[in-house]
Amino acid sequence: MDPKDARQSAACSTVCVNNPHLGAMKDDSLYHFSLGTTTHDLPAMFGDVKFVCVGGSPRRMKSFIKHIAAELSMEDAKSEYPNICAGTDRFVMYKTGPVLSVSHGMGVPSTGIMLNELIKLLHHAQCTDVTIIRIGTSGGIGLAPGTVVITKQAVDATFLPKFEQVILGKTVVRNTDLDQSLAEELLQCSKELNQFETVIGNTMCTLDFYEGQARLDGAFCSYTEKDKQDYLKKANEAGVCNIEMESSVFAAMCKLSGLRAAVVCVTLLDRLKGDQLSSSHEVLQQRPQILVGSYIKKQLRAKAVLPTVVVL
Repeated sequence: MDPKDARQSAACSTVCVNNPHLGAMKDDSLYHFSLGTTTHDLPAMFGDVKFVCVGGSPRRMKSFIKHIAAELSMEDAKSEYPNICAGTDRFVMYKTGPVLSVSHGMGVPSTGIMLNELIKLLHHAQCTDVTIIRIGTSGGIGLAPGTVVITKQAVDATFLPKFEQVILGKTVVRNTDLDQSLAEELLQCSKELNQFETVIGNTMCTLDFYEGQARLDGAFCSYTEKDKQDYLKKANEAGVCNIEMESSVFAAMCKLSGLRAAVVCVTLLDRLKGDQLSSSHEVLQQRPQILVGSYIKKQLRAKAVLPTVVVL
């Protein structure tokens, strides 16, 4: 390989930050993680990270780290994993081997704050070849509850693949494409598991859980049942398979930082048939964990990081 190509390849494998001001800072405080470049040895703590899984619920992300520890046979799944972000109550963070599990809260603003600090953390820790996957829940459109959707593109509430952010009073539009080869690899992994239905499709990211998602059960509603059905059917015709509230900012920021990224969400209901969630979806919520855990295990074993267990 040409030396120049080798340097470019190495550069592409690192986590990018595009902020010229960071280099002039003596200390970068990752405030909402309660971590910092002078208070913590970030390369020692996180330099081996290859997979980051993020999700809204702190409880679910602790559950995931226990699941992945058992899946990888790296630590006792019954162990109590310390919250690395215990110095703050904004997010939680857990680690086992090369896997990091982080909560991002609910909605675009909370997710964007977390990702800013997570991307800087991975950069300061000098991590390379990182894959990041959002695991979560969603409302399906025309899909049976329990179907897992791997996002092809994150689209807005008008079904366009973009993320808009107002910066210095001006609207900046960013791309929301996700890594298609990673999506296909996850789909293949689900086929090998053969435990639940999995599809690839567009995910609509909204800024609200109620009217923004055409629900009829919020405190306010300015439309009819027919209006709702017409809107959701148009979304489905545009390739939208599910609705949640984080995928657009996740896709945009991961693309900007050069991270290989995917969104994997289970559908808890078919929005064409209703709006209200029941409390009986705990088993369904585990499906993204099962799929992503299996995928990570498969990747690490392929790279000879994990031993192959032979049962005689």
